Amino acid sequence: MNLLGIPVDLSRDNKECPPNNIRSRYLRSFIPINTKGLPKNLLVLYDIPEDKKKERDWFRRQLRSFDFDMIQRSVWVGPSPLPKDFLAYVKTIGLQNEFKIFKLARPYKKIV
Repeated sequence: MNLLGIPVDLSRDNKECPPNNIRSRYLRSFIPINTKGLPKNLLVLYDIPEDKKKERDWFRRQLRSFDFDMIQRSVWVGPSPLPKDFLAYVKTIGLQNEFKIFKLARPYKKIV
């Protein structure tokens, strides 16, 4: 079924959605733990190529759900640590070499 609940034909004749194509599958969503009020002391930098646009947009949505703030388009800061199951999943979809994580000495404070 698709997002609207309409059945989707996944037979080999359907060229729009081949069953063995990893890009045709939905990416897993992670439920964030309560991070409100925690210091934002984790810096995430990433450079996910254009041919992985779906994965890049998913990665941004997950960072937002983990209460991360965007400093620049590919530089985010938020509370640490990132969930272990999230990091393991990122490895399974092939993004482990596309980002770096740094622990900040002092928490990030947004200048208003």
